[in-house]
Amino acid sequence: MELGLTTFAELYPTGDRPAPTAAERLRQVVDEAVATEAAGLDVYGVGEHHRRDFAASSPAVVLAAAAARTERIQLTSAVTVLSSDDPVRVYQDFATLDGLSNGRAELMAGRGSFTESFPLFGYDLSDYDALFEEKLALLLRVREEGPVTWSGRFRAPLQDATVYPRTDGRPLPVWIAVGGSPESVIRAGLLGLPLALAIIGGQPARFKPLVELYHRALAEGGHEKQPVAVHAHGYVADTDAQAVAEFYQPYAGAMSVIGRERGWGPMTREQFDALRSQSGSLFVGTPDYVAGKIAEVRDTLGLDRFMLHTSVGTLPPEQVLHSIELLGAKVAPQLR
Repeated sequence: MELGLTTFAELYPTGDRPAPTAAERLRQVVDEAVATEAAGLDVYGVGEHHRRDFAASSPAVVLAAAAARTERIQLTSAVTVLSSDDPVRVYQDFATLDGLSNGRAELMAGRGSFTESFPLFGYDLSDYDALFEEKLALLLRVREEGPVTWSGRFRAPLQDATVYPRTDGRPLPVWIAVGGSPESVIRAGLLGLPLALAIIGGQPARFKPLVELYHRALAEGGHEKQPVAVHAHGYVADTDAQAVAEFYQPYAGAMSVIGRERGWGPMTREQFDALRSQSGSLFVGTPDYVAGKIAEVRDTLGLDRFMLHTSVGTLPPEQVLHSIELLGAKVAPQLR
């Protein structure tokens, strides 16, 4: 199983520490990608957002900076909000990243759990599903070899168009990112695309029916087995007490900010402890504890990749780098 990290380049203050500037945070993100490779891990992902508390509005640009300082690690968006972007330009950005990184680029396409990009780029939220379906179909056409003739509702038509640059030796890898929608899982399976599940609450074991649904859709679509990944929140420290002390306040603060926007109550310590329990979705604790939880979810869901999202709240850079070091030195060997 591949193991790696993701980030949204969060910009939250923590205690007396003010939030970093966007420029500072982006440079930290590149340092984290470098540390992820140095720790012997497999993949680093950057998610797209268009709001003041996340610095990465252009994952391909951030990942290109990481590509210049790494040699082996896979570099993926986590996710690209395809619904509000132009699939032709998205393909060009990630094909360019693929060339710069010597074939290490991946694209994780999703509809997005935030909506700021839709009015920003002139789209109507009432077209939320139709936008993603049409743009995903165009992206998959564009990544094929040969000219594309296409027309749709939300973009100018293409007539015998070949989009450049092309990727060398393989089609650009495209994953479908899903938050729990059965329809999205079925779509990924019928198209034969790898599946990434965002599990940021509840119990990971409850996602098993979705994985089984995905495998049935793959078979119905006539496709071979494809990778399944999980993205989840977590943090690794030398002791359980240290992990909780360092992670709880930033995590609860960030989740409470987002919760207020969505009508949720503030994150409490009781909720945190429940999520951190053996059956919960938070992977916070010592290397042994985190490795055991990841292994259980891997075996339950049949995972091929696990991506830990550490800076849910903006942690001090030295803490993030130490967590990455522990993930590579002590968690990964147990899983392997």
